[in-house]
Amino acid sequence: MGILFVTLAGHGHVTPTLAVVEELAGRGAEVEYATGAEHAEAVVAAGARWVELPALPAFRPVTDNPIDEWFPHYFRAMAATYPVLLDHCRTTTPDLICYDATNWPARLVARRLGVPAVRTLPHVASNEHHKVMDVDLDRYLADDTARFAAEHGVELDAWSTVEAPEACSVVFLLRQYQPFGETFDASFHFVGPVLGRRLDEEWAPRRADLPLLYVSLGSVMSDQAFYQACLDQFADGRWQVAMTARDVAGTDTVEVRPWFPQPAVLKHTAAFISHGGMNSVMEALHAGVPLVVVPQTPEQAGNAGRVAELGLGERVDDHADLRAAVDRVTADGTIRRNLDRMRAAIADAGGAQRAADVILSRALRGA
Repeated sequence: MGILFVTLAGHGHVTPTLAVVEELAGRGAEVEYATGAEHAEAVVAAGARWVELPALPAFRPVTDNPIDEWFPHYFRAMAATYPVLLDHCRTTTPDLICYDATNWPARLVARRLGVPAVRTLPHVASNEHHKVMDVDLDRYLADDTARFAAEHGVELDAWSTVEAPEACSVVFLLRQYQPFGETFDASFHFVGPVLGRRLDEEWAPRRADLPLLYVSLGSVMSDQAFYQACLDQFADGRWQVAMTARDVAGTDTVEVRPWFPQPAVLKHTAAFISHGGMNSVMEALHAGVPLVVVPQTPEQAGNAGRVAELGLGERVDDHADLRAAVDRVTADGTIRRNLDRMRAAIADAGGAQRAADVILSRALRGA
């Protein structure tokens, strides 16, 4: 059984698939993984053979409206992968293509060659009741998608670069977390967070006598004012803090690193101040840790709202409120009960094992 995974870039998109690759490889599947060079080591370690895709160019906006530049930038990067994937699949003929929802060229290759496909979503799914984003993509991509469709003889419009129907979708979050989750049909498989061998990583806090606060804005964002607010508000020695940051000096009770093994840290954590990336939210729920979400992007703002709506933590937009929010979420019994229910739902969702079952079943049906 030959399976080709396709995810060009983004740790938040690649990371959830690695545990599934591990599971599939452990069951004897021959897995290839098409991605950029920055992820080559990780996919090989998970048990796949790396297939190189053209790198995602650095994004350096030159106007005051970065969103106006981002969509065309990302589209061009994706478009460059299409001929590479098409040539590779014509040569190797995979039994199944498993592609990240943002990697639309893989969907087109699967359609063109008649290969069954599974779509993976590391974010909320879309249907007639809920959209993953509320953006007029025609404004940014109508001309580009029309040219690409004409050049390659495929069907493509602006919205289908973000969302297009697929016979089978694996969603790396809980149905209970998905907005309007009950309206999604059986083609959507909500398997919950998948951590794989990352759960075996080890880390221990410096002190056993203080509760631990974990602070991270993810692998992309940085905000010096935010970091300073954390240092100031947790300087009284009642908390120990593990903070992901660069160019910030730690203290006796604040350990600063550019990277922490997040699932290992969360095992010891009493509260998590997060940017609200989906992986971070799901990993916090997996560990049963209350969240204080400080969103940096529209997607993260959506997650912050969902966390507050479900009673799993709070959204904070003013850095001056961080300490008070941490104190509230850690003392709130309702939040604790909601987190316990989410942990039970995660245990029932199936994780990487269920995702592998779904993928193999789809491959066999399409054979």
